[in-house]
Amino acid sequence: MENAKRERLEAVLESNTLDSVWFARPNSFAWLTGGSNVVDRETDAGVAAVGYDGSTVRLVADNIEADRIVAEECPALDADEISVEQFSWHESSLAEAVAARVDDTERAAIDLEPPGSNFERVDPTPLRQPLTDRDCERYRELGRQTAAAVESVCRELRADDSEHEVASALRVALSARNVEAPVVLVGGAERAQRYRHYTPTEAELGDYALVSVTAQRAGLHASCTRTVAFDAPSWLEDRHASAARVEATALAATQDAVATGGTAGDVFSAIQDAYATVGYDGEWEHHHQGGAAGFAGREWIATPAHDAPVTAPMAYAWNPTVDGAKSEETVLVGDDDGDGDHPLEVLTETGRWPTTTASAVGYDLELERPAVLELED
Repeated sequence: MENAKRERLEAVLESNTLDSVWFARPNSFAWLTGGSNVVDRETDAGVAAVGYDGSTVRLVADNIEADRIVAEECPALDADEISVEQFSWHESSLAEAVAARVDDTERAAIDLEPPGSNFERVDPTPLRQPLTDRDCERYRELGRQTAAAVESVCRELRADDSEHEVASALRVALSARNVEAPVVLVGGAERAQRYRHYTPTEAELGDYALVSVTAQRAGLHASCTRTVAFDAPSWLEDRHASAARVEATALAATQDAVATGGTAGDVFSAIQDAYATVGYDGEWEHHHQGGAAGFAGREWIATPAHDAPVTAPMAYAWNPTVDGAKSEETVLVGDDDGDGDHPLEVLTETGRWPTTTASAVGYDLELERPAVLELED
């Protein structure tokens, strides 16, 4: 286990006077192990729980899953640091099995409904922030693979493709790269203007399309949007550029908030001002603007007066929309580089998509954002 994660776990044990802390939900399990405990996606918990008691990493799973989980789903842990505790598949639930392995005199926390009076609920979100060095390295690869999959599909689109066909192609392209797709949105010209969450239908793309995904591998999530046009509406370039300027502003404000100890609400205020400056005052009211990303599609979503701390190194996925246009990437905001700066590293890029320069509103920052890709029908 990385020292940074061990230190965070020990801090949770000490500050809450706990003897152990347990994680069974997939994203928290992935944060600690680097792997997946998912078999059935219809359930909140996975098929294994991982715990830490101040000295030992303990894995609880039934006899069906235990060997596989240890062998294939714990790359962030050394095999000799895991204590494996099996139970018979027919005897109890995972939560009951964890409870049975914690003495009644001990105090424990778990990210599920507490299975006993000596358990309390733990919110794992603060533990997952900021990202560790290993998380960042894995994130870089996920971002590249996600962008490569999305862009490969987008370059092959035709105006008469249905949204469902495009969504299917996206899932295949991501799956081929060992990346899952919890969110796939494809909006053709008609529905992208009507809805902010353009879940795919049988409608044809038409004059242009917005393609948005949130992809996931080993718990980490990367989001990006690409715009493709066949016969671009006259207003698309302006709205796309405006959304890109708002996104650039959000990232500049994120850098500033990290440096000054600001909050999500501070970033949101900058986003509101940016919308007004580019001529779309109040547009933020029609869709959430994104926020911190990591072991959830959004670890938090910024709102007015939101007091969540803005940390680094951490990934952020801001997703401003302007009535039929959208700009979205997953960007790593790095640690202080020694000069008081927190560098921006776009994770979801390949270097093979056309870009446009976007100037942040109120900050001295220009960023290259994905441009509208124009294709012949």
